[in-house]
Amino acid sequence: MEKSFFIVFFVAVSFLLTSCAHESGLTSTKDREMTLGIVQKEIRTGMSQASVAEALGSPNIVTRDEDGSETWVYDKIATEASYSQSKGDITGGVAAGASISKTLILGGVGGSYGGGSGASSSTQKTLTVVIKFDKHSQVSTFSYNMSKF
Repeated sequence: MEKSFFIVFFVAVSFLLTSCAHESGLTSTKDREMTLGIVQKEIRTGMSQASVAEALGSPNIVTRDEDGSETWVYDKIATEASYSQSKGDITGGVAAGASISKTLILGGVGGSYGGGSGASSSTQKTLTVVIKFDKHSQVSTFSYNMSKF
C-alpha cells in the first residue's frame, strides 16, 4: 500500500509544475564561407589559378575566350534567418489515491493554460566575383559586387 501511495504522490506532484519557456535560434545557411573581405584581402593581380582556388574554392562558372584566357565567376547567395518564440504554459492538478483490497482507486482535478507568440526575420546576401586570367593562367583583372536585402 505504501508503494502505491508514493507512486500516486509522485504523479500528483509532477502535475503541479508551472513552466514558462523562451526559445530563440539563429541559423545561417552557408555553402562555403566566402566574404567580400576575404576577396579583398586574398585576391591580387598576378596570382596563379591554384592560389585563387585555394583562397576561394571552386568557381560556379568557368568560361574560356577565343584567345584561351579563362574567366572564373563566383556567385554566392546566403540567407540568414532568425526566429524567436515565447511560450507560456500553466498546468495544475490535484490527485488522490487509495488502495482497497488490491484495487487502486485514483481521482483528480486538473487544469491547463497555454499561450505563446513568436517573430521571424530573414536577410538575403549576394556576392558575385569575376576573375579574369591571362594566357599564363595568372589573374589579370577581377571585380566584385555585393548586395544585401
